[in-house]
Amino acid sequence: MLSWSTEGDALTAPAVARNREAILAVLRRVLPSGGTVLEVAAGSGEHAVYFARALPESTWQPSDPEPVALRSIAAHARAAGLPNLRDPIALDAAAAEWPVVQAAAIVCINMVHIAPWSAAEGLFAGAGRLLPAGAPLVLYGPFREEGVPTAPSNEAFDADLRARDPRWGLRTVEAVGRLAASRGLTFGERVAMPANNLILVYRKAGA
Repeated sequence: MLSWSTEGDALTAPAVARNREAILAVLRRVLPSGGTVLEVAAGSGEHAVYFARALPESTWQPSDPEPVALRSIAAHARAAGLPNLRDPIALDAAAAEWPVVQAAAIVCINMVHIAPWSAAEGLFAGAGRLLPAGAPLVLYGPFREEGVPTAPSNEAFDADLRARDPRWGLRTVEAVGRLAASRGLTFGERVAMPANNLILVYRKAGA
């Protein structure tokens, strides 16, 4: 969840400080060595600043559909002053058309469970359109897995999400995999992360 900070439009998400190093370690392995990385649902913008600073060879393009998030991303970006961090763009993952024509990689952190399934469908459709062969789509967040017990904390989180909006909730790795395949992306790897989260990497077919 986001909360107002004391820095004007800049928001803070406490989870960022807890997960950014673990996520970065995976990104260093799976992202291409250059090009534009599109971050979908960039939220507060803190991840964008952290990753752009750590990966200077890449150009980081944050996006979000919410005006309050776009203001926060812009505020954090101004404060950071990084040459490889672009101004945020308004992008709704569920939209049929995106204001981006290509990307070397796509990163999406903590979105698919806090959004309708149509956002996940749009995310993979967008990845299928934008990414070149072999390029990665990287997802981070909590997921269910068939045959694997769900952590009690994730069960409670799922119940809370569904109480807030019945269209929300933890997705299964298997359902996400089927969606990826329908849009021309193949499964790359599953990485266990702290606090019962996963990183799932998919790649555009054809490499």
